Amino acid sequence: MRIGTNITLSTAPHRVAEDVAAAARAGLDSVWTNQMPGHWDPLALLAAAGPTRGVSLGTAIVPTHPRHPVLAATEALTVAAATGVPLTLGLGPSHAWWITDQLGLPYASPAAHSAEYLEIVGGLLRGEHVHHRGRFFTVDTELAVAAPDVSLLLSALGPRMLAVARDLADGTVAVWVRPALVADVLRPALRDDQRVVVQVLAAVTSEPDVLRERIARDFVAVESMPAYRAVLDRAGLQGPADTLVVGTEEEVARELRAFADAGTTDLVVSPLGSEGAHVLEVAREVGSATMAG
Repeated sequence: MRIGTNITLSTAPHRVAEDVAAAARAGLDSVWTNQMPGHWDPLALLAAAGPTRGVSLGTAIVPTHPRHPVLAATEALTVAAATGVPLTLGLGPSHAWWITDQLGLPYASPAAHSAEYLEIVGGLLRGEHVHHRGRFFTVDTELAVAAPDVSLLLSALGPRMLAVARDLADGTVAVWVRPALVADVLRPALRDDQRVVVQVLAAVTSEPDVLRERIARDFVAVESMPAYRAVLDRAGLQGPADTLVVGTEEEVARELRAFADAGTTDLVVSPLGSEGAHVLEVAREVGSATMAG
């Protein structure tokens, strides 16, 4: 299991190269970022890393609706060429509260929309001339630029989205899940050679309940988002605080190993608290052990 971490959403672009280099020095495999309303653009933020060594880069995720698929493919190839390292383009339909309520865009049939989007992006990343006429997009173009090592993931938790990820992407990326859901739902829905990327909030701490209370308060809105509510209910969880990996060093290591045993290929660890380096070191050791085994 490969271990990565996130660039925080408050990271200024001029700090990205330093943060990516620090992750490489720490022995991590990857650095990721995502899109949140009012924050930096994720692909532009990764491009700010410049020429990079020792780690791969990824987005988890870039929302599909605000970006035309041709633009998304072009940006991904640009980032891969600018940094010189493998890029994982994680895409997803996001949520109606942002796409419609804040941006004024229609949010209908996210699985069908995602399928068309991936057909176009995937073809362009493979260097094909894409002829597509569908419900959401009409495209007849090709790109004159290319870059190696760009892979494609789809944020997928339910059966319809997982089917799209299986057929049109290199795997899925998920958040607010436990190892049991990876083993019982995500892994069986995909091909054996596909990736399962899971994002977790983690900390080595003597006060796990304090962190759970904080996350329950800070992320209470997650509980009412339909896609997340469905996956939390499927796992018998009340909210995102139930997915935290927190406790002693031994407890955290055991939890992280459970993700590997469940079929997680990449674990993206977002440290909580002031001892972020400690939990990342525990995760790195777990990742190295699972790869060696």
